[in-house]
Amino acid sequence: MVAVLSAARKMFARLRPGRAAAAAGGRLRRPALAAAAVAALAGCDPGAVPMGGAGPAIDTRAAVPVALLVPSGSGQASDAVLAQALENAARLAVSDLDGVQIDLRVYPTAGQPAQAAAAAARAVEEGAKIILGPVFGGEANAAGLAVASRGINVLSFSNNADIAGGNVFVLGPTFANTAARLVRHARGQGITRLMVVHERTTAGEVGRAAIERAVAASGSTVAAVGSFEFSQSGVVAAVPSIAGQARGSGAQALFLTADTAGALPLLTQLLTENGVSPEVTRFIGLTRWDIPAATLALPGIQGGWFALPDPVMSQRFAGRYQAAFGAAPHPIAGLAYDGIAAIGALVRAGRGDALTREALTQPSGFVGVGGIFRLLPDGTNERGLAVAQVRNAQVVVIDPAPRSFVGAGF
Repeated sequence: MVAVLSAARKMFARLRPGRAAAAAGGRLRRPALAAAAVAALAGCDPGAVPMGGAGPAIDTRAAVPVALLVPSGSGQASDAVLAQALENAARLAVSDLDGVQIDLRVYPTAGQPAQAAAAAARAVEEGAKIILGPVFGGEANAAGLAVASRGINVLSFSNNADIAGGNVFVLGPTFANTAARLVRHARGQGITRLMVVHERTTAGEVGRAAIERAVAASGSTVAAVGSFEFSQSGVVAAVPSIAGQARGSGAQALFLTADTAGALPLLTQLLTENGVSPEVTRFIGLTRWDIPAATLALPGIQGGWFALPDPVMSQRFAGRYQAAFGAAPHPIAGLAYDGIAAIGALVRAGRGDALTREALTQPSGFVGVGGIFRLLPDGTNERGLAVAQVRNAQVVVIDPAPRSFVGAGF
């Protein structure tokens, strides 16, 4: 118990608001997506939803100008590393295209909405037919608004569903997609009564809502909802009540929003010590439990389930990126590759309307670095995820990622 509290103290101490708490899609989650651990809500008020996004006509026989907005210029080393990784991945994707020419133009945003808006407007003035990026939710919203009247679509790296819509799409993985995948799998295994356990933060509340919607859509039941203050003492104080709810509600599984950089290690350990056995009540995670790899050794998560991109496809991309650039890819670098792959696939079809909303939201979707994905009319996305279980400190895929959306249950 002392060791667990010590480890938890170190993890909670790492959490900071603001820029140090950047995430895949915004600046709310902690810490800087900690290796694509999850989809997290960007901490911004999206304001007006960008409209437009019909898309410009293009000449598919010529090089298509694509603007890549990256967070360089902020003075933050982490932003510079991320910006370079996104550019690397995008250029790798361009080199992989067959019969398609992409004129990739890179614009710095410093991670700031005003600069993102200015960069987007400048890119369109200079001929860009579509915008790839930026990273953070506030930036993406601002960029979308800046070019909406020009009918230019924005494929942002955000995972904040609140800024999706109009001419703005989010490429980042979303809570809704992950929750739906895991709830469907659970139902297929006869688990239909789930208890939601979430931290009392914005991200925790968004995760809770996503799980509840997924449970309702599947025809399963939310057996109970438990929560805790996002602090070490908050977890310790809340666990006895949560454990009591789990036992008294008849829940077959606990669906946890906590991540590996925050409450997950302490929460799962204390739950087991308070009589919630993972062998009886399955632990399911809304976030990635395999990053960092050391998390897999935690006793409390053994037997638990979580979702992840197609491991075969992800490893293939990581290997190619490593060979090309001499380093492992940043956790969200693959989103830049996905954006170029989608654009390239549409341009290859030879349609002058390849970059319109109608084309971008084709039901068959695209193939990216983590498997299949498709953009939805509401600006969000669906990704074909695998379901994995932690067994003896190893990741074991128990339900492979689908390879097409036909018959995949999406």
